[in-house]
Amino acid sequence: MSEIHDVIIIGGGAGGLSAGVYCARGKMKTLLLEASSSTGGQCAKTSEMENYPGVVEATGPGLMEMFREHCDKFGVEFLRGHVTKVALERDGFHKRITTRSGENLLAKTVIISTGASPCILGIKGEKEFTGKGVSYCATCDADFYEDLDIVVVGSGNTAVEESVFLSKFVNSVTMVVLHDEGVMDADRTAQEQALANEKISFVWNACVDEICGNELVSGVKIKNLKTGAITHQPCDGVFMFVGTVPATEFVKDTIELSKAGYIVVDHKQETSMPGVFAAGDVCDKFLRQVVTAAGDGAVAAVAAERYIQEEEHWQESVLHAEGDTLVMFWSPVDQNSLELMPHLEKLASEQRLKLVTMDTYKSRNIADRYEISQIPTVVRFSNGEPVKRLEAASKEQLTTLLADQIQAAF
Repeated sequence: MSEIHDVIIIGGGAGGLSAGVYCARGKMKTLLLEASSSTGGQCAKTSEMENYPGVVEATGPGLMEMFREHCDKFGVEFLRGHVTKVALERDGFHKRITTRSGENLLAKTVIISTGASPCILGIKGEKEFTGKGVSYCATCDADFYEDLDIVVVGSGNTAVEESVFLSKFVNSVTMVVLHDEGVMDADRTAQEQALANEKISFVWNACVDEICGNELVSGVKIKNLKTGAITHQPCDGVFMFVGTVPATEFVKDTIELSKAGYIVVDHKQETSMPGVFAAGDVCDKFLRQVVTAAGDGAVAAVAAERYIQEEEHWQESVLHAEGDTLVMFWSPVDQNSLELMPHLEKLASEQRLKLVTMDTYKSRNIADRYEISQIPTVVRFSNGEPVKRLEAASKEQLTTLLADQIQAAF
């Protein structure tokens, strides 16, 4: 059998590195898989970083290097590999990660932090001036353009809302829109806000044909889509808001995704696959920033640790136990559960049966595995196998569960 890690983190951006720190510091055997030759994700491509709390001034690569050093301090293992599949093993606990090279890795938990990338239009000069006047994040870079003139590409909700936000900092915003005058892809409320903003002007039926400059952006060439005419627009920066693409292709058939392809998570960053968590820009979330990715990573790491504790307790106390074991699936907010608990404890003691309680209010992973739909439910296991159960059990029914001669289907 392959070596089993407590957690395998897929992706080495801010979310993945943050998860690595928390996992390794919690004494979990941690492996971080990164597809690229270096860690850091999108943040490592940002030239200046001024909005990470406590770090007054830094570069994106510099900040990510500090994240990496923190992981190294606590013993996170790093391995280069491009993941193509994450699958749940038949035991319902372990996960198998397959890489493009054909390697198979086993883990008790997985944290996906593969991030999302801005859509690249491939405009001449776009790649060359990224980080030198071409930006994909208004929240990150707005204050660098204070009192300057910028161009915004796009007309969806993000483009329009970010243009309004940018107008608080810059001298002027010129939005280049593909559609006829007055037609945008954003919703009506966002459009009205932009149209009413004195700092925002529009170039209709147009696209940016080229981004110009020397060391920094100095202007753009705008092409009229109806006439083909090209005009030069001086500017100090270009913000591209034409969408982002999450790196979720490898889990599209196994984990629930949003319509836009982002991973759906709960408040513990857990995905639809038990024991698989997600952190950072790959998640379906409101704000995608380094600080929120780092927070996601911390939550996912702690949740992964608790998940392992629960699963290993279940394995040891129930599945690998000899003889009979009673399991009560209950909830502290359910009155029937509270009333039944002392009575069941007494009966189990009289029958010399081991009793294990599973709090479904804290976690439903194991309850869902055994299709527990009503609370309280008591299940009798024999040598790790469920043999009898009572749903919404009453005190009177418990003796039936404990009587060997009564047969009940599971």
